[in-house]
Amino acid sequence: MFRALTFLLVALTALPLWAAELRVPSTSGGLAQAIAGANSGDVLILEAGRHAGPIVIDRPLTLTGTHDAVIDGMGQGTVVTIDATDVTIKGLTIVGSGLNSQETDAGVKILKKADRALVEGNRVLGNLHGIDVHGGHDAVVRGNTIEGTRNPRMNDRGNGIYVWNSPGTVVEGNSVRWGRDGIFSNTSRKGIYRNNLFRDLRFAVHYMYTNNSEVSGNVSIGNHLGYAIMFSNRVILKNNLSLSDTSHGVMLNFANNADVSGNLVRGGANRCTFIYNAHKNIITGNRFEGCNIGIHFTAGSERNVLTGNAFIGNRTQVKYVGTRDIEWSFEGRGNYWSDHPGFDLGGDGIADSPFRPNDLMDHILWSQPAASLLTGAPAVQLVRWTQSSFPATLPGGVVDSAPLMAAPVLSVPQQYAALEAKAAANRNERQVDDFDIDDLSSH
Repeated sequence: MFRALTFLLVALTALPLWAAELRVPSTSGGLAQAIAGANSGDVLILEAGRHAGPIVIDRPLTLTGTHDAVIDGMGQGTVVTIDATDVTIKGLTIVGSGLNSQETDAGVKILKKADRALVEGNRVLGNLHGIDVHGGHDAVVRGNTIEGTRNPRMNDRGNGIYVWNSPGTVVEGNSVRWGRDGIFSNTSRKGIYRNNLFRDLRFAVHYMYTNNSEVSGNVSIGNHLGYAIMFSNRVILKNNLSLSDTSHGVMLNFANNADVSGNLVRGGANRCTFIYNAHKNIITGNRFEGCNIGIHFTAGSERNVLTGNAFIGNRTQVKYVGTRDIEWSFEGRGNYWSDHPGFDLGGDGIADSPFRPNDLMDHILWSQPAASLLTGAPAVQLVRWTQSSFPATLPGGVVDSAPLMAAPVLSVPQQYAALEAKAAANRNERQVDDFDIDDLSSH
């Protein structure tokens, strides 16, 4: 009993019993003065108008108001710096950061040891980086509208949400447009990035050295690349949409032990999926549709399981150059191929004949592009017919021993389908920038 009473007394004395709600008018220097005079736990309600920044929050406070309350950094550094635990920034408009990339100027920056920050429902507009979670643990970035800069040089822009060494970060329900990457997560772990909308960016989600985390329910529309999982382990990538992205839908580059499931990529990307030196990943229940290449599989990727996926209407379903066969079915269940003329006499949903998406001519065309001039020649057609009739003459490649007769259905909500159509219409008008997405060293 004594211990219980002691614990209760300590807890009560730790509470900010003096916490108050304080209204902050939009006067010159008023916000900085209000922060300096506030006690831990106070709620500062910003009135409509322009509040001068930059500001530093060095104690547990809540800053809230309406979108008519604008914190303006006046082009100097980071607009709002959080340097204390348990800070909330809610419902405001934040503009006017500096443009210094070395200092990672941002609309909001959450520093190391500034744990449990909540940044919710704000409009973060025209800053170099939108929200920079820079070392604080267990931050929540939720329901914000983030619009970045539109510098013609894409690599000179900042990220919508930048997560660096910030375990436990939750990023959900945000809308991110323009800038460089929607979410750039670097050297972090145990994050959850879900149900966000990304448009007109380089990458929607860009992972570097981020482990044991989840990317789910996100929507990427009209970006260069949807989801780039690079140098990261044990990532769950599920139920995401990549619609009318131009280069790649999903990239696994030096990514291992990932669960890639229930994702839809469609709309004319160069590669729906690119798997480069990635091992022991489970890739299941995805739908790859209407790309130049359905899946590009290369660089010695080993021990991956591909089952239950659909490859529909891709110009080349699979690009794999190798000297041995790779089995793409698991426990008697393979993938759906729109160009496989299979039959299912047994009625079990599995085609009666195996499927090989590539033949010798594909390998020749990949290594000698000039040979495409002969694609329609009778000799080329004879080689293709011979190999389809006598499989023993085929080179090494992908083999699906149990192709599916039906494809998984992954729906697109109407509002995203409309944005997808608009992005597709604007694709030919997109300005060329300085970024080469196939140069992996530039990531």
